[in-house]
Amino acid sequence: MRAALSLILAVCVATTAAAKAPKTSLRPIARANEVVARAQIDPLGVIVLQPDQSAVHLAMVASFTGPKVALRPFVRPKALEHKAMAKKRKRAKGSVCGDLALQGTYIGPVPGRIAACGIDEAVKLRSVSGVVLSQEAVMDCTTAKALKKWTERSAKPAMARLGGLTGYRVAAHYTCRTRNNQPGAKVSEHGKGHAIDISGFQLKNGQIVSVQEGWNSARYNKALRKMHAGACGPFGTVLGPNADRFHRDHFHFDTARYRSGSYCR
Repeated sequence: MRAALSLILAVCVATTAAAKAPKTSLRPIARANEVVARAQIDPLGVIVLQPDQSAVHLAMVASFTGPKVALRPFVRPKALEHKAMAKKRKRAKGSVCGDLALQGTYIGPVPGRIAACGIDEAVKLRSVSGVVLSQEAVMDCTTAKALKKWTERSAKPAMARLGGLTGYRVAAHYTCRTRNNQPGAKVSEHGKGHAIDISGFQLKNGQIVSVQEGWNSARYNKALRKMHAGACGPFGTVLGPNADRFHRDHFHFDTARYRSGSYCR
């Protein structure tokens, strides 16, 4: 009798425990070096183990330990930092038109010998975006900024494959004269501080690429024509060797504006 009562009590306890059991088993997170599998029974009654992909993924994540040392930003020595700041102050002191890329001297109003000439606010530019001018060029800030835009977007990229651009050979800048020095012609944009003529380009190796000799050369024509085309936009007038007999040996750039857009030849 006592044995029967013990059996009934054991069955009741087992049933209660089963009712309170969780619906899903709580599996521990797999370790990186373990292969976790799920047991499945195929139609023939054979137990088949299938890899638990979620556990494998957790194992892979757990195996990543990350960098062994903290990645910290590089701290420059104080001496180097002071040197950089001093260079920046020097550049700021020598900049014109409110742009550090334009290095030169502010000279203010430039009167012309005739009424159509002159510049209201002139600067004397010596370098633009690190490219040194062979002679300081007098112009207004609009023209200086156009020269910077062209230098960075066209001139430097075009000369990069040839070793890099370091200088401009300036043929003309501000001068009170008529167009192409022709008697009776209108005053040139040079006489208004709106123009610059460039006859050549100095490379990092010291070589000079002239417009006249390089325009049709196999080595330099592609770069020169790319620079010429790239000036159409930043400048209002762009003239080169194909324009006329007056521009066979240089590029003429000026910031005159026309209703029909830039005039480029």
